[in-house]
Amino acid sequence: MTGWRIIYMGTPAFACPALTCLLDRGEEVIAVFTQPDRPKGRGQKLQPPPVKELALNEGIPVFQPSRVRSPEVIEQIRGLRPDLIVVVAFGQILPQALLDIPPHGCINIHASLLPRYRGAAPLNWCMVNGETETGVTTMLMDAGLDTGPMLLKRSTSIAQDEDFSSLHDRMSLLGAELLGETLDGLKSGSVTPVPQDDTQSCYAPLLKKEDGLIDWCKPAQAIHDLVRGFALWPGAFTLLGGETLKLFRTSIAQGSGKPGTVLVVGKNGIEIACGEGSLFIHELQAAGSRRMDAVSFLAGHPLLPGTVFGSRESFQ
Repeated sequence: MTGWRIIYMGTPAFACPALTCLLDRGEEVIAVFTQPDRPKGRGQKLQPPPVKELALNEGIPVFQPSRVRSPEVIEQIRGLRPDLIVVVAFGQILPQALLDIPPHGCINIHASLLPRYRGAAPLNWCMVNGETETGVTTMLMDAGLDTGPMLLKRSTSIAQDEDFSSLHDRMSLLGAELLGETLDGLKSGSVTPVPQDDTQSCYAPLLKKEDGLIDWCKPAQAIHDLVRGFALWPGAFTLLGGETLKLFRTSIAQGSGKPGTVLVVGKNGIEIACGEGSLFIHELQAAGSRRMDAVSFLAGHPLLPGTVFGSRESFQ
């Protein structure tokens, strides 16, 4: 196998294992492109993306264009003469002029079993929608939104009580493994692109804060899945006494009552009636407070059966 000059494009922690895979394989990563540093935390200090930190530690040149589609950046990439570009959660759309540069194309690792869940947040939405299986797909990129021909897939099951954080970490490692297999297959000629069936596609849009608002009229299973899928951000939330409460760990029960009403308060958690069944809250967080188990929360916020979540008269 001959070596390829590779440009890597990625930004968050999810993209780090794939870059590590390339380096461990001895691939020639000539440059890393990532998003600009962003302000974070209470002090709003500029923080580098995780991929930038990894690349600098490995001595790889790092570029952080605010617009990768600008003519200057495209010419800069052309001047680097990449044979291949690998893209993992980069955060910007690549224009056709850039996709045309590397002779072996641009490979993307997408966190779903394409053509299902095209878009910015496939892991979150597959969990919110109650899927029991997902996976990763490597594909050759085109100008569409995750519409390029597929190369390889790897599936994994989603446990009933698994949340986004653990699935995210598993999938990032799975994607890195699949990238190595994909590169081997492309170099040997054993992997060939397969067009996607657009009729089987669905969309996983960028998350908005309001997506996390709980509708207690929905079935307990749907609310449980919402809590799991939005565990990292934006968080599944409801109102209690006019204050926002985020829910982090829940389980499904068979209680009944007016949706949003507290049925039971005890050492097993807070049981809330839903449109179908009920939901036990085991871990939650009040505004301005830390994340805690239900028993610790109840010590400072006594609740009585009959309290209604979602109303502004909830504290007893």
